[in-house]
Amino acid sequence: MAIKAADVAKLRKMTGAGMMDCKKALEEANGDFAGAEKIIRERGQEVAKKRSDRDATEGAVLAKTSDDKKVGAIVVLNCETDFVAKNEDFIKFTNQILDKAIAEKPADLDALKKLTLDGATVEEKVTAQVGIIGEKIELSYYVLVQAEQLTAYIHQGNKLASLVGFDKTVDDQMARDVAMQVAAMAPVAIDKDGVSANVIEQEMEIYKEKAKNEGKPENMLEKIAEGRMNKFFKENTLLEQEFVKVGKTSVGQYIKENAGDTKVVAMERYTLNA
Repeated sequence: MAIKAADVAKLRKMTGAGMMDCKKALEEANGDFAGAEKIIRERGQEVAKKRSDRDATEGAVLAKTSDDKKVGAIVVLNCETDFVAKNEDFIKFTNQILDKAIAEKPADLDALKKLTLDGATVEEKVTAQVGIIGEKIELSYYVLVQAEQLTAYIHQGNKLASLVGFDKTVDDQMARDVAMQVAAMAPVAIDKDGVSANVIEQEMEIYKEKAKNEGKPENMLEKIAEGRMNKFFKENTLLEQEFVKVGKTSVGQYIKENAGDTKVVAMERYTLNA
């Protein structure tokens, strides 16, 4: 049967597939949109099986907040090449998933994949993109944060993003500055109380072993390690880090000077370059 250009355009809008792929799918399905969409989805599954052993180390790392800034999320959609990662449609699709996550607040990555997006699950939509793009596509990471005020930051190139939450409403520029600090300096926790016991134990053992190798007395190893641990907290926890934008002041001091007793209550960061 003859396939109208308007029908091809409609299917393309529904699926994101190329014009020729949509035309062929409609021809095979005798003009039935549901059947054509199924054909495109099945082709995506076939390509996904063939490329399942490929490495999808490129992609888009995007962060966003709700309009009221009380809900925020980071999602990561991986692909094989930087060429695809920079594609406008790929970034748009990642943003659609991110918007869905913020709107419905799924508990985890599996729950996000099961949400319905334009008539199919997010997971099915991702698989369909494999057939459309011809690369392995994988939704690999998702985190949701809720706070009184959240700020998202995406570094240029969409390879790195951060989210910071505060317990009060704060100045947008100050909040962005702190989110950029998280992105740039990769703190392991908000403050030393947030550093896990395992990390502290591992660092202490490293510092004691290093002091021992330096010939320090056995009875001084613990004290030396504790001193070096304090330096670790200063360099690796958000509030104690030197604020890179200003210098000679900590992030905690910067927040206090600009927002009084406001507390940072949430912090998330993801990078493809780790």
